[in-house]
Amino acid sequence: MSTAPTPPTTLVLGATGFLGRWLVLELLDRGEPTAAAFRPDTGTSRDRELRTWLRTHGVDDHQLTTVAADLTRPGLGLTPEDDARLAEVRDVHNLAAVFRFGLDRATAHAANVDGALTALHWAAGRPHLRRLVHASGYRVGRDTAPRHPLPPAEADTLYARLGAYEASKQLGDAAVRVTAGRLGVPLTTVNPSSVIGHSITGESGQYLGLAGLVRQLWSGRLPLLPGTARTFLPVVAIDHLARFLAAVPEHDAGPAHAHTVLDPATPPLPEMITLLAEHLGVRAPRGRVPVGIVRRLPRALTGADPETLTFLSEDRYDTTSADHLAQAAGLHHPPVADVLRRWATRLVADDFGAATPS
Repeated sequence: MSTAPTPPTTLVLGATGFLGRWLVLELLDRGEPTAAAFRPDTGTSRDRELRTWLRTHGVDDHQLTTVAADLTRPGLGLTPEDDARLAEVRDVHNLAAVFRFGLDRATAHAANVDGALTALHWAAGRPHLRRLVHASGYRVGRDTAPRHPLPPAEADTLYARLGAYEASKQLGDAAVRVTAGRLGVPLTTVNPSSVIGHSITGESGQYLGLAGLVRQLWSGRLPLLPGTARTFLPVVAIDHLARFLAAVPEHDAGPAHAHTVLDPATPPLPEMITLLAEHLGVRAPRGRVPVGIVRRLPRALTGADPETLTFLSEDRYDTTSADHLAQAAGLHHPPVADVLRRWATRLVADDFGAATPS
């Protein structure tokens, strides 16, 4: 006769998303009793989907607890029964976000700013809280003196310059850091770069961003590559990131930490695309075109979403703190060229998401 799972000590918000499911897999594989949160309107189907996915990946889901949570409502909208089931939670991973280009500002802000603050306030009320881990993006969180809230005119400028997705992630990162300090919540922000497939199987489940560029390459619609010879679009394997996230609460102590997680061995974008073209047996782009020109051309001609162009820069990123934590946890990036090839192979096999349930 089956028994009830052990009361969870970790809660994962956004558990059925790309990052969330891999983190849940890693936590359960470590023997960590884990709670996964689903939106109330998708609970039963998402519960069944996640448990099936975990089992097909060789992980026992017996120590998984599922709850319905709504980041648009105070207290996560938890029922008294579900809130009681989470009484022993000490680590909260907020991976819930809306990642999509072309979002309207209200939708992006509600999910990526207001929702992040809802998760923070709930975590602040946990009697056994050890750490809140907030996942963001590698191009945010570099401000050493974050401000929240921004004056309306500055927020308007940010949204106009970056687009709804990246602007909302920047504002959400700042909001969480400022508010966690005020409330005394132990916080770690983890800012991963473009997350690609599993280092062994290539499995991803994410088909936006860099995957879209690979799709253009595969279909012969990438005659010219935006950017320069030094354009740097760093990547990180999903299984490495999941292990890193799982290790954060054990290794971070004190009020606040921030880690930029990416593989510094990622080749510059032109070299990466050439590597993938050779692997896939397709023609590499014949040259490069400045991003500024791409911005001025019709999207129907370039196939490029304007919001993605802000990621095509020559910037480099400080990974010192992440490298120290990874070393302490015994983690090492897998060989990036091998991961890129396996990921590209899997993208093509999955028809870039058309052959895989979302």
